[in-house]
Amino acid sequence: MNAIVDSYYRYQTLTTLDLHDNQISDEEAQHLGKALEQNKTLTTLDLSYSRIGDEGAQHLGKALEQNETLTTLDLRDNQISVQGTQHLGKALKQNKTLITLNLSNNQIGDKGAKHLRKALKQNKTLTTLDLCDNQISAPGAQQLGKALKQNKTLITLNLSYNPIGHQRAQHLARALEQNKTLTTLYLYHSEISDEETQHLAKALKQNKTLTTLDLSANQIGDKGAQHLGKALEQNKTLTTLNLNWNQIGHEGAQHLSRALEQNETLATLDLTKNQIGDQGAEHLGRALEQNRIGHQGGRHLGRALEQNKTLTALNLTWNQIGDEGAQHLAKALERNKTLTRLGLYCNRIGNEGAQQLGKALEQNKTLTTLSLYYNQIDDEGAQYLGKALEQNQTLTTLNLRYNQIGDEGAQHLARALEQNKTLIRLVLRCNQIGNEGAQHLAKALEQNKTLITLDLSWNRIDDEETQHLVKVLKQNKTSPPSESNR
Repeated sequence: MNAIVDSYYRYQTLTTLDLHDNQISDEEAQHLGKALEQNKTLTTLDLSYSRIGDEGAQHLGKALEQNETLTTLDLRDNQISVQGTQHLGKALKQNKTLITLNLSNNQIGDKGAKHLRKALKQNKTLTTLDLCDNQISAPGAQQLGKALKQNKTLITLNLSYNPIGHQRAQHLARALEQNKTLTTLYLYHSEISDEETQHLAKALKQNKTLTTLDLSANQIGDKGAQHLGKALEQNKTLTTLNLNWNQIGHEGAQHLSRALEQNETLATLDLTKNQIGDQGAEHLGRALEQNRIGHQGGRHLGRALEQNKTLTALNLTWNQIGDEGAQHLAKALERNKTLTRLGLYCNRIGNEGAQQLGKALEQNKTLTTLSLYYNQIDDEGAQYLGKALEQNQTLTTLNLRYNQIGDEGAQHLARALEQNKTLIRLVLRCNQIGNEGAQHLAKALEQNKTLITLDLSWNRIDDEETQHLVKVLKQNKTSPPSESNR
């Protein structure tokens, strides 16, 4: 470490220094701090996982008071507690260049949050602050809420893996009603339930700057989804909402679907690992039919997608959606004009669902990425999808891994590849394709001029046929994708 610091003094051209995972002692942190006081070029310093502790934070804090070039400092997982945060907070009051500070996975706590609140009140340059997993509870959230009411520069705040809970959510919600700069807020795994969601939803009705809200891995159910749905009907700025790994069922999907029928800004909605089902998918599907951008849940989603005019990405992974839900979504895709990415992996789409989606792909002109892996699709389903690929002119990525597609299914897909001129990535990993299926695909590659990635790993293809595929690939003249297809 001392040798690095000595070089650092002599060679004043370095802009990025990565010292992560180095178990830096207090003495070494002191040397580094002194170097930072004099250096005129370094802009990025990574000290993550280095155990610098409170004393090391004190040395760095003193350096930051004088340093005029550093813009990014990573101090995650460094055993920094209240005392160290106090020193860093003092530095932030004077520093005029730092824009990104990562303090995740430390032990800042509520008292440390208070020191940061005082710093954020005066600081005029910091735009990104990561406080993930820092034992911040109600009092700390209250302090940070006060900071957000006064701060004019912070645009990204990560408070995930802190026990936010009821009162804490209220403090943050009130701050969001007044804050005019924050655009991204991460609150995943923060013990937020329907009651806390109500406070955040109320804030979203008034807030005019937030574009990304991550509420994944909480305890939000149908009631919480209802509150968020009402907020989305009024909100005009949010573009990304992450609700994966919550407890939203078809009723919650219905509330969100109604919101999508009116909302004109949301572009990405992630509902992975909820309990939406077919009926919820139907409601969302209807919203998609007019969009510009498990059983009951599928119906709600279908309806919403018929009318929504902004959504471009929808993730419905792990939602117990079967063939009926797929039918509603497919109907929406036939009319939808904006959705570009649809994730349906780990559901129960099956062959019948694949047939409905295939028909939709024959008409749809916007979807570029479709993920159907782990959906009980076999050769029959592959036939429907292959037929769709012969006509579709927009899909660039199709993921079918972990299904039951064999040689016959591979033959159907191969015929499609001989005609298709847009697909650049086809994933068939972990299916049941043998040598015969590989031969059909190899023959298709002799004619296809667009496919760039073909994943056939973990199938039943022997070494001899693999060599044949390699030989064909050497002769394949695939052109790089155009900018529009990347």
